[in-house]
Amino acid sequence: MLLFLGTLILTAILGYLAFVKFYPAFGGDVSASLKKQYEKSKNFKNGQFVNKKDVPEDLSFTETLKLARKFFFTKVPNGSPQEDISVHKVDSVDVADFKDGTRLIWFGHSAFLLQIDNKTLLIDPMFGKVAAPHDLLGANRFNSEMPIEIEKLPKIDAVLISHDHYDHLDYKSIKGLKDKVGMFYMPLGVGVHLETWGIEKERISELDWWQDVKFKGLTFTCTPAQHFSGRKFNNRQSTLWSSWVIQSHSKSIFFSGDSGYGPHFKEIGDTFGPFDFAMVECGQYNKMWPDIHMFPEETAQVGLDLNAKLLMPIHWGAFKLALHDWTDPVERVVKKAKELNVNLVTPEIGESIFLEHLNSSPKWWKNQI
Repeated sequence: MLLFLGTLILTAILGYLAFVKFYPAFGGDVSASLKKQYEKSKNFKNGQFVNKKDVPEDLSFTETLKLARKFFFTKVPNGSPQEDISVHKVDSVDVADFKDGTRLIWFGHSAFLLQIDNKTLLIDPMFGKVAAPHDLLGANRFNSEMPIEIEKLPKIDAVLISHDHYDHLDYKSIKGLKDKVGMFYMPLGVGVHLETWGIEKERISELDWWQDVKFKGLTFTCTPAQHFSGRKFNNRQSTLWSSWVIQSHSKSIFFSGDSGYGPHFKEIGDTFGPFDFAMVECGQYNKMWPDIHMFPEETAQVGLDLNAKLLMPIHWGAFKLALHDWTDPVERVVKKAKELNVNLVTPEIGESIFLEHLNSSPKWWKNQI
């Protein structure tokens, strides 16, 4: 019996190692020479990237298994919509021909198309069905159809990526976008994944916190977040995570990426605010990991910290990655935003958001429960 169990465990370990080594979705690994370069960053210590605050806490193998068991076997009433979420369809010709002002289109979770100053950008373009390295390793997204498929998208000037977790950086999405995109911008280290997937170094630009880059009249600034990184068990914290500030001659936009609540939001607001529009994470939270994902009430407070004229809650409405009701994030942030007098917009997936003339935001999710 002991020999059988030992063989079974060894087979499982070897199978995992082979899967990680040969399945491309896991991405690349940061080399020793790159780590040497990253030592120049204030955010890189003892061979890995760190937050200003000492989070997240490293879990033991037993604690990790306990957390995984709770996540996979806890039944969450209304954890997912009972029916497929309907989306607004997006016309490729309309995207290609858009020239009038600034607009965003939400694809659910944290994925956006942003058109600004006659440039078309994608932010954390996760178009995949499952937020995992393989479709069998996670639950399907809440909407089976996307507003537009990758193959129908026109030319994309640039892609901004916040970090390398599967719900933000998707292998199949990047492969589909490979020949459509001019430049890819991301925090330090994330480029190793794109290079592994066939993106040329010349089209990859990595930034540290507070560094900026000019792009065709726009300015992209890589700003702090309080989170973590890694696509496998052995490369946690090997790449940096970030938020982004996007500035044109007339608009200033903030994208939070993933982040726990912290003083960095006020620092960003004081440095770059006021913002015309802020997309701030609001979902996948739990009292077991309060430092790496915000609660909805904190999301509303971030609107004030950033001095944002308009706040949009993101990181919800597409995947079940926590143990809360799927509508809990938006219901709670709507309530708190009203208390704090924060202007909020909650568009449907695929709906155009025009910053020059905003539409009202009905509580569409109530029809999806």
